[in-house]
Amino acid sequence: MDVDLVEAGAGGDPVLDVAVAHALLDLVAAARRRPVLRCYRPGATVAFGRRDTFLPGFATAVAAARAHGFAPVIRGAGGRAAAYDEGCLIFDEVMAADGSQIRERFEADARRQAGVLRGLGVDARVGEVPGEYCPGEFSVNARGRVKLIGAAERIVKGAWLHSSVVVVRGAPRLRAVLEDVYEGLGLEWNPASVGAVGDEAPGAGLDAVRAALMSDYATRYTVSPASLTAIDLARAGELRARHQVDHRA
Repeated sequence: MDVDLVEAGAGGDPVLDVAVAHALLDLVAAARRRPVLRCYRPGATVAFGRRDTFLPGFATAVAAARAHGFAPVIRGAGGRAAAYDEGCLIFDEVMAADGSQIRERFEADARRQAGVLRGLGVDARVGEVPGEYCPGEFSVNARGRVKLIGAAERIVKGAWLHSSVVVVRGAPRLRAVLEDVYEGLGLEWNPASVGAVGDEAPGAGLDAVRAALMSDYATRYTVSPASLTAIDLARAGELRARHQVDHRA
């Protein structure tokens, strides 16, 4: 499949970064642009699930995120709160509907990602770690002990968005903000479940992990370098408010 490869964030605006992914989803669904594989390093962000916003401690959790220097956002896909920053990589696959099933995609992506990490020297496995943040059946973990990659998906008529967050370095910083955020939300979890690829394979930095994962994507897609277009950014601007946390929260 021919896809556009976009390697760019949204100018350091975490809310717009989330909105861009959903703008691309809308445009691909409407056949207004080619399918996209987007890879970028995000700014410090706590991405809250919609369910989190209904918890009585949501405002406290938002304040905790901000106190740690993380921008709170509301994502359009996924479960509970997740934290990521410049030590992470985000891969967004935005594809036209192809008849595949969501569970099949989650499982297949996780198994491919685990295989890539094993090639870098990580004892990578697929499955939920007990007590992990934003738990998922197809998380990629190390040694069955710490979470390294989490994924979320959103489906609309005509297209799907599958987004993976890879923690490469900086686990202590993520653990610290998540401890306070989850305390605010009143959710039980195990802070020891936060891991990073670089802690499992010290030679695996951001560039190495990105290159290894991109090589795997290249076995499935024929990629052409591309940029975010004015249409992409205009649609993201229209969606931005959906993902922004009210400053009064």
